[in-house]
Order: sequence, then structure tokens, then C-alpha cells
Amino acid sequence: MMGKPEWAEDVKAESDAHAAAENAPESDQLPKSFTPGGTFFLNAPKTPPAIWGSDGDVLWAEGESLVLAGPQGVGKTTMAHQLVRGRIGLQDSVLGLPVQPGKRALMLLMDRPSQARRAGHRIYGKDDEGYLNEHLVIWEGPPPYDLAKRPEILAAMCDKAGADTVLIDSIKDGAIGISNDEVGAGYNRARQKALAEGVQVIENHHVKKAGTNGGEPNTLADVYGSVWITAGSGSVIMLWGEAGDPIVAFRHLKQPMNEVGPFQLLHDHTSGVTTVRHLVDLLDMARIGGVSGLTALAAACAVCETKKPTHAQKEKTRRRLEKLVQAGLLSRVDPQTPGEPARYFPRVARVA
Repeated sequence: MMGKPEWAEDVKAESDAHAAAENAPESDQLPKSFTPGGTFFLNAPKTPPAIWGSDGDVLWAEGESLVLAGPQGVGKTTMAHQLVRGRIGLQDSVLGLPVQPGKRALMLLMDRPSQARRAGHRIYGKDDEGYLNEHLVIWEGPPPYDLAKRPEILAAMCDKAGADTVLIDSIKDGAIGISNDEVGAGYNRARQKALAEGVQVIENHHVKKAGTNGGEPNTLADVYGSVWITAGSGSVIMLWGEAGDPIVAFRHLKQPMNEVGPFQLLHDHTSGVTTVRHLVDLLDMARIGGVSGLTALAAACAVCETKKPTHAQKEKTRRRLEKLVQAGLLSRVDPQTPGEPARYFPRVARVA
């Protein structure tokens, strides 16, 4: 194992300073925590400021944590490395969506750091070592204290590292007994303290061995551990497949705004780059539909890869179709007969 960073010995003191500030007299702390109600609510942005995403398609919102959940070997760490690379200014986008650059990132590589190191070598292999040393800091192994028992330690580590982004790989290694709600609540407090200090948080986490119905995990209830893991996050992405598979499923289970996907991801294990393999093009489906156009049901079957989409899946797909109508790319024709579905057609450009 490599040596700890020079600042590692000072983390306890930094943590104690955070704890002391929290325990200061109420008269010193309370006034700083108030914001006028009108300012707070009426000046809210229409779409969440995105760390990863654009417009309403936000996968990682500023000030909210992103959880990448999935079984072992499906590319969570590979995805996280690419997002960190974007945060330190070495790439513009991941999965075709922009990543806003930050200043410096801290990686807590607690779960099989040697494996994470190999994945990182593939991804950062052509980058300048001096630049990486300036913008990226690594912590190997467990944190100096359990994050649930000492919630201030995460913010203290980020502060000492000078990091405005932190990758936690993985949650179970930072807080022991994460299936317990008391532990989950303590971990969530650590996460929220870091976010309150302006640190953007990304977390790798695991899922139950099987979904709630014995099949593919595809709900928040399928994420392992305390409910506070997902309740305290802003966005949850589920990756699913067999360990080592180059193609895995991607589902956006919890969204700051719009649902992104679902689709399939292609992991290039040689380069460590992930791309979208299959993304249903609703405009192409409407065009192929010809005079029959495209219904929300048919679109949902294709998007969700099922012959019997749920009402929620149909509604989500219908909203995507309506968004294309608002963008002037599709037109909607409402039915003349009760019980018939609305149909969507490509909008024909007018000749000047």
C-alpha cells in the first residue's frame, strides 16, 4: 500500500475543529443558518444546476450527492473515474452529457484500492503526472474514523485535501453496518456536512443480490442498506449486468429532474471509456411509423424494453414525447374517437 498523504496525520485535528464549531454556543451559530424565505424559494432556478448533465437531463446536481449502485464488476468504479476526470478538467463529457469542471478531487479508495488503481491507470494513462498530482488526491483503505460515528470527518478530509469533489468507493467501507438505519442516518449526516461545505459528492454502492421480485434490481428498494442511503442522495443510477460484461444496463432510479435513459452502456475495458450503446430514438420511431405515427405505448415498449410497460413508464415516455413536441420536432394528433391514443408525427419543416 502506498503511504498516506502528508495531511493524513492532521485529519483528526481538522475533524475536532469541525466538531468544536458545531458545539459552539447557539448564539454564535444560529444566525448564520437563516435565509429569508422569499429569497430562498422565489430565486430557485427552474432546472437544478448540473455537475453532470444539461437542461433538465441532470444526472448529478450541484449540492446533491450521486450514488452509482450495482453489483461487483459492472463498471461503477470505471464510471466514477471518468466523472472525476471530468471534474478535474481532463474531459468535457461522460455518456454524451457535459461535466462541469471543479478544482481538485479526493478519492477515498476503500474497496479494493488495487483494483481501482488498475482501472485508473487505463483511464489516466495518457494524462500528465504533474497535472494529476496537482488536481487529484488519493486515500487508500478505510478512513481514519467511521464516517457514521464521526460525521464531521468527511468534510474535514476534503478540507485538508483542498478538494471540492470527493469519490467515496464505497459506502459500506466508510460506515460499518450500513444496513442499520442509525448507521445510515449517521453516514447521511457526514454526506450532508460535506455538501454543505461546497463539496460535490459521488458514491459507489452495492445492491441486493436480487431485485424485489427476484429479478433484475430496478427500484430504490433494491439498493443495499439503510433507506437513508437513497433518501439522502439527489440522484441514484443503477448499473446491472454480470461481472466483467462489456455491456450493462443503465437505469436512472432517482432524478433531480428528468429521467435519463434507460439505455445500455458499453464499457471498453482496454481504454476505460464508457459509451451509450443503445438509445431509443423517438424521432426515428415516429418517422418509421409513417401514417400511423407513434403512440406513447409503443414508445414505452421500446424505451423500457418490455412488452407490458407500467402506467408510470408510459407517463414518463409520454412526457419525453411532449418535450419533443414543445421543441418543435414532433406534432401531436389527438384522437377523434374516445379511447384511442394520441399519435405523434415528425413535424414537417415549412418551405420559405
